[in-house]
Amino acid sequence: MSTGRRDAISAPAVELPPLRQVFIQDLPADNTPATRIRTDEDLEAWKDTRGYQDYGLFIRRLTESVVGYFLPWTNPICQVGTFTQSMIALLDTLDGWIDEIPPLPTPQRFGNLAFRSWGKRLENEADAILSAMLPDSLRAAVPFLAPYLLTSFGSFTRMDYGTGHEASFALLLLCLTLIRFFTPEAPRERELVLCVFVRYMRLCWRLQDVYKLEPAGSHGVWGLDDYSFLGYIFGSGQLRDQSDIPVAAVLHPPLPETNLYFMLIMRIHEVKHGPFHEHSSQLYSIAAGVVTWAKVNSGLIKMYEAEVLGKRVVVQHLPLGGLIEWDARPDAYRVENTEKPTVPQASSHDPLGGVMRAPWSSAAVGAGAQIGRTQAPVPLPTVATQSRRSGPPGPQYDQSSRGRQTLGPPIIPARAPLGPTASTSLQPTRSPKPPSHNLPPRRV
Repeated sequence: MSTGRRDAISAPAVELPPLRQVFIQDLPADNTPATRIRTDEDLEAWKDTRGYQDYGLFIRRLTESVVGYFLPWTNPICQVGTFTQSMIALLDTLDGWIDEIPPLPTPQRFGNLAFRSWGKRLENEADAILSAMLPDSLRAAVPFLAPYLLTSFGSFTRMDYGTGHEASFALLLLCLTLIRFFTPEAPRERELVLCVFVRYMRLCWRLQDVYKLEPAGSHGVWGLDDYSFLGYIFGSGQLRDQSDIPVAAVLHPPLPETNLYFMLIMRIHEVKHGPFHEHSSQLYSIAAGVVTWAKVNSGLIKMYEAEVLGKRVVVQHLPLGGLIEWDARPDAYRVENTEKPTVPQASSHDPLGGVMRAPWSSAAVGAGAQIGRTQAPVPLPTVATQSRRSGPPGPQYDQSSRGRQTLGPPIIPARAPLGPTASTSLQPTRSPKPPSHNLPPRRV
């Protein structure tokens, strides 16, 4: 397999709608980004906004741009764009601050206090480094960009990092694309993933290692990754249309860093110890149970919407407004749900079935059965699934009605094991000893 460019026999990338352009002069000065998601109702309202739609389309466009392209990547047609180099230089500058602000000798396992000093410097200099990166015609956008830069590297108060901070950096790249600092064309979008996002990942890894950042809202062994998610989407997209590397190759490290998926897997092996199926059961289940990378990629996109964008505790700190519009999207984008729920047939483009649903997810389903519905044509489709508990044969009960008998669909299991763990299949089963009536009296 060649690196750096798509094979000639690869399937063409999916054609997606273009990303709209926003003019700085059209933005109200009092509509700068701010946290707006405070309740579950706010979370549902966000899914109906133009900003949510733009973000979904942007992630899909980035994924499609890297299908069949591998690392190390160099553009065979032209040099890396000047603006891409400017963004990488900004990240290099932030990386250099780590050398200037060494960790303090503190006894805490997580969260070195020097990270707050690093964050304070970022807060003081964010406007300046963004202004230095932008051309004169776009410098008026700095107030609409700085909030995303400030929330891209972790919480300086809690000294943690997670998928919400990663999403904030992706929103920063989206904002820069909406104002056309980056052009929404495949070669430049490919640079954003294979150059800019890879550099961002390495910077975040160094911040985590030097300042001992705690995982933000980690679900432990039930989570996909303690810190990241988007890299798995982009990496599985890179591998989507090839057949030389099976999904099960993940189980046989060391892996070559030819794609973001393998890079993140090797990162896990660096920071975690013990059997892979115990500390990364979700990733193990994908590698052991999913046949094609196309299915991995489509399932991860839907899981990202459900477990990252669909969780208030993750997205409540995201700045919204301004370029990431908070207003509801036009009615032309809406599609009313007029069909009855159906169980879709399995295909190469279905999500990863029940294997991707973690136990805490309200959308958990069992054994790959999912309840579908007519969806609005947004790039990250709304996952409309229902959680049910298994029970003995007999009348079926709606969980929300607490015992009210209904004529709903049959109950299906909701918590199938995501992979073998020490508490399931790895422990030998032992039959109980038969009772004995001739045992000697027990000493006290």
